[in-house]
Amino acid sequence: MQGRVSITAWMQANYQQPFRVAELAAMASMSPASFHPHFKSITRLTPVQFQKLVRLQEARRLLLSDQEVASVGYQVGYESPSQFSRDYRKLFGAPPGKDKAMMRSSVVARCP
Repeated sequence: MQGRVSITAWMQANYQQPFRVAELAAMASMSPASFHPHFKSITRLTPVQFQKLVRLQEARRLLLSDQEVASVGYQVGYESPSQFSRDYRKLFGAPPGKDKAMMRSSVVARCP
């Protein structure tokens, strides 16, 4: 179905923006009641979980640049640094600052 691809692509391109499931459902030409379980059956995540995953993956990528942790959280759409840190730690197993340091030392260790 075309809607599935375009909705997930839209969400990846607009991950910083808040959304309503009804808006996503309208984009997919579905009712909100049918969209939510359909989206979850395709992605294995709810739309909110999918957005959070995309945000956190982008945050991890941005942390490899020389940006501050709080700045990265705001940049990917979080309004609270503490919520960003909690969600990040839950997904990646370490708080963003510590993960950033570990990723950077891992990169340095691989370089001759």
